[in-house]
Amino acid sequence: MQNEITEPSKLLNEDGTLVQKGWARKPLLAYNKENIAASWVRIKEWDYYAVLNDTYGITFTFSDLGYIGLIACVWLDFKEKDYISEETLVWFPKGNLGLPKSSEMGDINYSKNGLEIHFEKKEELRQLYFKNPEFADGIGIEVNIELKQDPKADSIVIATPWKEKPTRFYYNQKINCMSAKGRVQLGNERYSFNENAFGVLDWGRGVWTYKNTWYWGSASGKLNDGTLIGWNLGYGFSDRSYASENIVFYQGVGHKLDKITFEFDSEDYLRPWQIRSNEGRFEMKFEPILDRNSKINFLILKSEQHQVFGYYSGYLILDDGSKVQIDNMLGFAEEVYNKW
Repeated sequence: MQNEITEPSKLLNEDGTLVQKGWARKPLLAYNKENIAASWVRIKEWDYYAVLNDTYGITFTFSDLGYIGLIACVWLDFKEKDYISEETLVWFPKGNLGLPKSSEMGDINYSKNGLEIHFEKKEELRQLYFKNPEFADGIGIEVNIELKQDPKADSIVIATPWKEKPTRFYYNQKINCMSAKGRVQLGNERYSFNENAFGVLDWGRGVWTYKNTWYWGSASGKLNDGTLIGWNLGYGFSDRSYASENIVFYQGVGHKLDKITFEFDSEDYLRPWQIRSNEGRFEMKFEPILDRNSKINFLILKSEQHQVFGYYSGYLILDDGSKVQIDNMLGFAEEVYNKW
């Protein structure tokens, strides 16, 4: 039984366990980090943005994993089916990289050795600035993008514990369907984002167990008649008996789904995927075009990631029983394994 959280409260009790467990449409739970009952090694915090149109895209990761910080930018070229990825590691940040306690206020600012990052929240706008002169072997990149978030629109928020360790928890918000405009200067080439581009924010704060695998899927766009639509899909870790993070956004309103399963070939991530719900309300074929993959194996840190970009086709069913056909909507689906 999924529990929808509708009243605000603190996230954590004094003993570090969750006050409320479940899902919400807004970030109603205040992240009282001072009540965390775990070492800084186990605290994981990140802001992740993906901004996509049908031709190209860009993603940003700003994360503090306790003993390591990861700052990453990925440029995606869907026509050439290629990508450029650049990562910067910060050793032993111990929660001091300055990630905000709320997704609704607070900024991220970082500047070192030519790398410059400013992620700022100004009312309904999220302004993303990123500059790295060393990107792509010195070609360099400078990004100015503005995302517009409808303050009335639903998002998906979940607060779930781990069964084996109740003081471990996952507090997360995904914000889909943010219209994007701006530019990317990649070397001598300039790329623009306009009304056909959309952004998603993955805002994560939590205390994690050491070894986990997760599955995540996301898409945002418009139907042929201009209807704004998107979805968030995710599972694989923490106790989801209280809530799933599976939801469809239709004209800003969330239509909650139960369980989702990804079916894919782990030997070839570019083969078609099948993504379906246990209730028959989400039935999609996912046709990959690009596998952004990475592998890290360094001392106690291990990560294997396959973030696959491609097109969703199929149908979904809204809360009122209406059936919505989807034809080649750009999005992504991923499998990530971490020891962290």
